[in-house]
Formats: sequence, structure tokens, C-alpha cells
Amino acid sequence: MRIMSLFTALLGMLSCTSGARFANLDVEAFAEKAADPAVFLVDVRTPDEYAEGHLRGAANIDAEAADFLDKMEAACPKETPVAIYCRSGRRSAEAAKKLSKAGYTVCDLQGGILAWQEAGKPVTKYAVETFMTDNGLPVRITLIKHGTLEIVCKGLSIHIDPVSGLSIPTDYATEFPKADLILVTHEHGDHFDRTAIEALGGNADNLITNARVAEMLGWGTVMANGDSRDLPGGIRLDAVPAYNYTEGHTQFHPKGRDNGFVLTIDGLRIYVAGDTEDIPEMAELKDIDVAFLPVNQPYTMTVEQCVNAAKVIQPKVLIPYHFSQTDLSGLPDQLPGMTVLLRQMQ
Repeated sequence: MRIMSLFTALLGMLSCTSGARFANLDVEAFAEKAADPAVFLVDVRTPDEYAEGHLRGAANIDAEAADFLDKMEAACPKETPVAIYCRSGRRSAEAAKKLSKAGYTVCDLQGGILAWQEAGKPVTKYAVETFMTDNGLPVRITLIKHGTLEIVCKGLSIHIDPVSGLSIPTDYATEFPKADLILVTHEHGDHFDRTAIEALGGNADNLITNARVAEMLGWGTVMANGDSRDLPGGIRLDAVPAYNYTEGHTQFHPKGRDNGFVLTIDGLRIYVAGDTEDIPEMAELKDIDVAFLPVNQPYTMTVEQCVNAAKVIQPKVLIPYHFSQTDLSGLPDQLPGMTVLLRQMQ
């Protein structure tokens, strides 16, 4: 029996790498694949099922949607290995057959998320958007809440403005591994949370922020507007201006104090604007693939300002965030030809 089990596991591993057919992996083997930064992890259940809880870092593409293959091909090049799962394994097995036939190298979770949970493995409710670098490496962006994100790429965990409270309580000590890098845009309580930073293992070497936050903490690496740094994994980080200019609002985010950040990862450029209006300096941002723009006057932008900023920056994908009660339902219609993802980032 043990010899047969080992043979089956080896056969599955070989078939997963050969692309001849998909591999049906047990929980432990699948967990190893899912943790590989080069693998595109996909939950193929419905959006409602996904929202109830999913594997950390998993994107959501419904296997039973008519355009499943089209969405997969748009999201992931065929050279990138794929790990998929569903509730019990039925839908993902069918999806794996389709993907394998289409040319993907696929691994499927035997028993689905039910087996995963029975094995005591964790799930999360934070949505994930996955983008590909020029070299076909997945970059997973976890949309935690409001102005709070985690970017995972090349095995690195990068947290931006981690906050424990607000609309969704977050226990960073149990819900996330220690951060490799923490970026804090400015000192307001919905962006700067000492408890969250400490839970993530923040220290003078892995925290990058503005001078004010470093002063409040008593430690941290300071970047000012216009500064650049080379990070591990060949990642480039640029600190860019973020401020208010509207009369009566400039006290919220005065010019020169706070940062936005641009991360360049194998050619993929991600702009996280921080708290800002549609400032003139945005015209200097080039080749942005994904832009996170705040929409929450009087502190950040109106919808009209967000539209103007998006037209200036021209990102391939716009994800509004930090928008509280602002109605964004009409935003996509005002930006025809641009991909606008409306997510739960109030």
C-alpha cells in the first residue's frame, strides 16, 4: 500500500511538470505547490463561495463560467504553472482537464478546499488580484481593506499601510506571515498602526516610510518624494508626491510630507497613490500597469478628480481604494477602454 501511494505521488509530480496531464495532489503536496511564488493559484468556485473563505493568495476565476478559458488566458500565460482547487475536487478536475488540453501545466487539489480545511490548513476572506510580470511571474495583491494591501512576489511579502482595525479587524500575527518589507505612506491612523507593524515583524531595516512616521516610531528607513531604492529580488521602489492642493484641504496632507509609492517588479509597475488629490506630478508617472487611487474627499479625491488622474496616468488597470461611502458605481463608464476593478476597499 505504501509503495503504491509513493508511486502515485511521484506519478502526479511528474505529470504536473511534464504537462502531459494534470496532477491530482494531496493537501501537503498541493500546499507546497501553492506556496511556490512562480505558481498561479486559482480558486475555480463561484465568487460567492470564494468570498466565504479561500486559500491565501488565490485568485478567483469561476470554472463554470462560459468564458473561463478566456479569463485564464488573459490572466496567466501558458508558460506559468497553475494550481487550482474547488469545493470538493469535482469542478477543479474538470477545469484542470480543460486547462491541460489548452496547454497549461496544472496541479489540482484532491478533495478541494474541504480536504484543505479538514487538514487544519488556514483560509482567508481577503480578495486577491493576480498580475503577471514581463517574465511570467505572478504578483499577488491582497486587498485587505481601505488603504491596506499586501503584495507577494518572488517569495517576498510587502505590506503597504497595514492597519489592524477599521471596517475589517485584522490579526496580523495569525493571518499573515512576517513581512519582508513594510511601506507606510504617512502618519494618519488609517495608514499608520504601530501594533500592526510590530505584529508583522517591522524593524529599522524592513520598514520604509516618511520622516514623520520614522520620528513617531523612533526608527525606520526614510524615503522622501523623489527618492528611489533597489529592493531584494530586483524590485525598484520609487517614492512619489502625495498631497492636497484644494483650498481648505491642504492641512490634511501638506505638500512634501507624505509619499505614494511605485513598485517595479520585472517590468510590472504598480502605483499605490496614498492619500492625494490629482496632483500635477502624476503626469510624470509612465507605463503604470496597476494604479490604486484614493477617492474620499475632503481628504483625497472626488470621483471627478479620480477620473482626471486616471486619464493622466493611463494605467492598464485602475483599482479605486480608500473610498469609504463614495459612490463609485459610475466610474467605469467614465473611463471607457480602461479596466476598472471595483472591489471592497471602502
